[in-house]
Amino acid sequence: MAGVFGNLFSSLRGVDEDMLEELQDAMILADVGAALSEEITDTLRERIKEKKIKESGEVRKELTSIIADILRQGEGELKLSTRPSVILVIGVNGVGKTTTIGKLAASLRSEGKNVMLAAGDTFRAAAADQLGIWAERASVPLIRHGEGADPAAVVFDAIQAAKARGTDVLICDTAGRLHNKQNLMNELSKIGRVVRRELPDADVETLLVVDATTGQNGLLQAREFEKTADVTGIVLTKLDGTAKGGIALAICRELEVPVKRICVGEKLDDMLPFDAESFAEALFSE
Repeated sequence: MAGVFGNLFSSLRGVDEDMLEELQDAMILADVGAALSEEITDTLRERIKEKKIKESGEVRKELTSIIADILRQGEGELKLSTRPSVILVIGVNGVGKTTTIGKLAASLRSEGKNVMLAAGDTFRAAAADQLGIWAERASVPLIRHGEGADPAAVVFDAIQAAKARGTDVLICDTAGRLHNKQNLMNELSKIGRVVRRELPDADVETLLVVDATTGQNGLLQAREFEKTADVTGIVLTKLDGTAKGGIALAICRELEVPVKRICVGEKLDDMLPFDAESFAEALFSE
């Protein structure tokens, strides 16, 4: 991931109020958000004063530490201790849900887990076909019905298959858009009820996929889904050389939902566990 602030520090010429304003503006442009950017700048100003910092390199070190502290509040491992465990993958169309599922399946398989996919997005044309391609790439089975089928019925059948085959993790795709927002949320609620009824003791992760390049729109999406779905974690996609990345700070602070995975490219293995320290350091890479 290319650094958001790396080039900025190379151009700074002194530790003063102008520098702090530049940093605050840069954070806002990087989708950290105005309020949080101001909060971070205020904290940095206090540390500069307390420690009598005079060099931009020391400012960079302190700012990295402040950002890491915020991100650390949002760290979290996937909880998948039961057999089967369930991962519901939610998010609007276009954020990279299908590729995320493929990468997640491959990642879990590399850890020795037996994985199955369920094509629960039956409303978008060719959604199941696209998921099938990723299932083949990850070498995992896929449970699917025809286009327009009841998504909850697909998930029900997938759960029965997972039980019968001794599957460790069942990953369920879901619709990203229906006729209106309420219909979408109703479908997600219905799927959730099926999972709880059929697997009452199972670990269930509900991962919201957010496109990092959409900035504050991604935060708005997260807020909407959190109102009706029990979101347990965030997957940030498209954190490649063009991504801003600051949205991770806004999500960790404002929603208090952990970022559990990040996607840094299009390849099957381009998914990483979220690590606050590494992420903060990457924001400042040149």
